[in-house]
Amino acid sequence: MEAVLLALVVAAAVFDILYRRIPNWLTVSGVVIGLALNTFLYPVWPGLRFSLVGLGAAFLVNLVLFALHARGGGDVKLMSAIGAMAGWENWLGIFAVAAILGGLMALLMTAARGRVKSTLWNVGFILSEMMKGRPAYLRKEELDVKSAKAFRLPAGFVIALGTVFFLVLAARFAR
Repeated sequence: MEAVLLALVVAAAVFDILYRRIPNWLTVSGVVIGLALNTFLYPVWPGLRFSLVGLGAAFLVNLVLFALHARGGGDVKLMSAIGAMAGWENWLGIFAVAAILGGLMALLMTAARGRVKSTLWNVGFILSEMMKGRPAYLRKEELDVKSAKAFRLPAGFVIALGTVFFLVLAARFAR
């Protein structure tokens, strides 16, 4: 399962870096393979349930991020495929590690581009808008992940890096 998961995230990272999109055929294949392998590797119902719960948890969390314009559609589908393969507990770990690594990478890129002051202002603006129950992207276009003005990392790459890092940590601490 880990080898298939690694193949999925590496392919997604390559597509996201080169084309700024993750193809549906890749993510849908990941979901189908995750469901099939978990059903085959474990007793049928527990394996299928494990996969479906992972798929559902990953999809719901990322759907909220998509609705807030903080995540692209391909990223939602990629995380859902990871959930279908890894189950919800491992997916949650991958999500957390990818978020931390993505945050660190964003900080480095922000500093390298001399955008620290504007980024801090944007964070304050986002928090202010959230407290008022409004999405920040409606009033400031550069805060919409779909905008050409947005400061973005290829999330497929960040997700792949988080997945690899999580798998290495899991293997290290499983001993």
